[in-house]
Amino acid sequence: MTLDDLLLQLGKEELGLKRGRPPVEKWNPPLSGDIDIVIKADGTWLHEGSPIVREKLMQLFASILKKEGDEYFLVTPVEKWRIRVEDAPFVVQLISAEGSDQQQRLNVVTNVGDGFALGAGHRLVMARGRQGEEVPYVEVRAGLYAKFSRNAYYQLAELALAAGDEPGVWSDGEYFSLAAD
Repeated sequence: MTLDDLLLQLGKEELGLKRGRPPVEKWNPPLSGDIDIVIKADGTWLHEGSPIVREKLMQLFASILKKEGDEYFLVTPVEKWRIRVEDAPFVVQLISAEGSDQQQRLNVVTNVGDGFALGAGHRLVMARGRQGEEVPYVEVRAGLYAKFSRNAYYQLAELALAAGDEPGVWSDGEYFSLAAD
């Protein structure tokens, strides 16, 4: 299957539309096979070794991404294509803070344009990255996580240092520890 085939099946009108996410959690077609798409640890999406440079195309694929167990798939109502993900499928690139202390709200934006506030629905967790270092991740949706880029991690650490002695941050009434396990 080529990228063009997948686009035709999804309908090119999906590109650029803001109608919400497709209900991938309801789509359970049989495995169609593997497609040569890799999401690198730095958030770069590759198809047959070449970067996917069209942002709208990358956003479209991100919208139909599904995780089952330890595997990732691009799904439609009738097809399911396995892809490879080196670490997390998304990367937090930007953080902005509103308010302070326990009333603080931390808004993040990922490399595929997802924006949300850290909180009960988007929990920040510390986990071991690919090289064994403790790295913050946040659940974007349905078991799909975003790893914090180096710059976003530094922004997060600055906010934690400004908050006091214990390494952690508040967002939407939730406290998130940045301490390594």
